[in-house]
This record gives sequence, structure tokens and C-alpha cells, in this order.
Amino acid sequence: MMIKAGIVGASGYAGEELLRLLAMHSHVKVVAATSRNLAGKKIGSVHINLDGFYPDLTFENIDNNELKKMCDVIFLAVPHGASMDFVPELLNGSTCKIIDLSADYRLKTAEFEKIYGMKHKDPREAVYAIPEVHDVLKEAEKIKNIRLIANPGCFPTGATLAVAPLAKFGVLENVIFDSKSGVTGAGNTPSATSHYPNLTENIIPYKMTAHRHTAEMRQEISRLQPGFDNISFTPHVIPASRGILTTAHVFTAKKYTTEEVKKIYVDFYKDKPFVRIVDGVPSLLAIRGSNFCHIGLEADSKTKRIVIVSAIDNLVKGAAGQAIQNMNILFGLSETEGLWIPGLP
Repeated sequence: MMIKAGIVGASGYAGEELLRLLAMHSHVKVVAATSRNLAGKKIGSVHINLDGFYPDLTFENIDNNELKKMCDVIFLAVPHGASMDFVPELLNGSTCKIIDLSADYRLKTAEFEKIYGMKHKDPREAVYAIPEVHDVLKEAEKIKNIRLIANPGCFPTGATLAVAPLAKFGVLENVIFDSKSGVTGAGNTPSATSHYPNLTENIIPYKMTAHRHTAEMRQEISRLQPGFDNISFTPHVIPASRGILTTAHVFTAKKYTTEEVKKIYVDFYKDKPFVRIVDGVPSLLAIRGSNFCHIGLEADSKTKRIVIVSAIDNLVKGAAGQAIQNMNILFGLSETEGLWIPGLP
């Protein structure tokens, strides 16, 4: 099987990461990479790390009708609010599948409009797919048989994976997420937060009580523990290019030992190749450039608090890698195909 893939928005961080990972995928040929601003330029002349990997591929500004004829799968790596302009045309009259890396189809329509402050132009249903969680919910077949995947946000991926086993166990009383993110999470448009002199030797919290990714966390965690929504979230930007380290303070109705909690996690993730339960504290360096999520945990012996720490690469497991993992599921391939890559040392 050779899957013909297109990437809309291939010039950004997520688009570049899709190109990097798909270059090593034995069942995928990238046939289209779109960018209005870079049309006509060779991929390797813009993404220098990819020089030689796509010798015949140039950035193009391709009409949607032409794009869907060329592709079996299309990745939408575009800003929030833009995907809803592409999806109706791309799905209409075609058989191609779409994996959307934006937020446009992650939430119910009313929730999206409230959180993002815009009218949704295409309120259709998509599958919000963290593969490790959807498999547990026995929704793998639903993922396989649908044509539109809403790829989760990077913060919700790290947060949901951190507490999913305890949520499935039904013991969550209160959860406080504290996440530290590399600057690529803000996209490649410079801002005061990402400006080097402001960020170096600094940590910047933002949207301390009202980050829009909180809605995704509540949506997915409540599916594991129905009715639970007592979730708080504060993100921070750190002087690193990539990675998200999430510390989850989980409060339960009774005390647990670290050994009891570890068994819950090992059992929950035993068949999930990209999630590793590690001893001690996870390291962003260990998962950098990979699709892995490392989780460390410790129960507070004096209180009913459990501390869970997850580490993911925001551009891979938090974006492009998870999108490819979902593509593999959609096309009946092994989840690890093209993604079985260790983190950088």
C-alpha cells in the first residue's frame, strides 16, 4: 500500500514536522505541500533539514478540487478557524480522509463558538482521537471508519494521558494541571512572549485560569470518568524550542500508595507502545523528536494527592506524530509505522 498524502500549511512548524516524519514512512508518498507565500519554492530550500528528501516536491497553492483528486489523506496544518473553510470542499465528492491539526472540529459546535469567539461554518461531527484513550473506550472501529479526525491539542494530549488511568478507575475528585511548554507551541509568528530577550532565563505563565485547551481536557477526561469536570489548568512558556512537561496534582477521596497507582498505570498502558511509565521524573530531552509520552508518578503519603508528570514533544505526540499515528489507524497500518523513532539523547 502506498498512501498519497497532502499537507495544507506545510510551511509552519507542524507542517515541517509532518514532512520530516513522513519522509521516513514506508507507506506514504507526499504528493502535495501547500503554502500560498512559498509557492514555487523547493521544500529543501525552505526546510533545510529536509534538503534531499523531497527533491521533486515544491510548495504549491493548489485548488481544493485538484488537491482531493491527488490525495488519499490530507493533513490540515492551518490556524484555528481556517480548517472549516477547507473540510466541506475536500470531503464533498471525494474519498480522501482528513486529519485536522487545528481546533475547528475538536469541540461540540456551541462550545467551540463560545471558546473561540467565532461562528462555526461547518458544524459536522469528527472523531477527537488520542489513540491510547480511544482504544480503551473501544472506539478504534469508529476511528477507522470515519473520514474526519480532529487531532487533539498538545496541552490536552499531555494532560489527558497523565490522568486517563485514574479517570478510568473513577477516583478523580479534583485535578490541577500545570504545564510548561516550549516556544514552538505558540506557532512561528513572533510575539512578545516568544521574543528571545523576554523568554531567555525566564518562565512566563499566561491565560492562567482561562486557557481554551481546558475545554478539551474536560471533554475527554469526563468521557473516562462521566460527569467529572473539576479541572484547572495553567500553562507556562519556557526557554526551550519544543516539549511539554505537565504536572498533574490529582486529589482523590482516599489515600493511595505509589505502588498502587503505578499498577493502575502499567495495566492501563500495557498495550500502548508510545506511553512509557518511567521511574523518577520524566525528561523533555528523552522524548524530544519522538512520538513517545513518558509518565512518572508519586503518591503523597501524607495527603490524598497523587502527582503525575507527563512529558511529550508538542510538535510530535502533540501534533504531527499523533496525526500520523491516527492516519496509520485509519488505513489499517501498525500505529508505530514511521514513528518508531527514539528521542534524541
